[in-house]
Amino acid sequence: MAHHKDLTITILEEEDRLSFGELCRACDVSAEYVIQLVDEGLIEPSGQEPTRWSFSANAVRRVQAARRLQQDMEINLPGIALALDLLDEVRELRDRIRALEQRYEDR
Repeated sequence: MAHHKDLTITILEEEDRLSFGELCRACDVSAEYVIQLVDEGLIEPSGQEPTRWSFSANAVRRVQAARRLQQDMEINLPGIALALDLLDEVRELRDRIRALEQRYEDR
């Protein structure tokens, strides 16, 4: 017999904030995993203690990417931190190139 898992999709705006529990549920990860990511500096919460933490929508993307890198490529947390920082830098550079190309085309 086939097992079915419900899929829920939530669209987050960049300025949206998620609680600690919401982030865990959105990324299907344990609280301990999120704490490890915070300790390693992969995601940064607002708030002093886990019960009061909130995270940006960008944290969802980073947690999901960290999980994939760890599961698929067996990269450790320090390696994941480096990889995600480099990927963010590449994304920012591409955005800057696109903006410059647009300004050039508008001339």
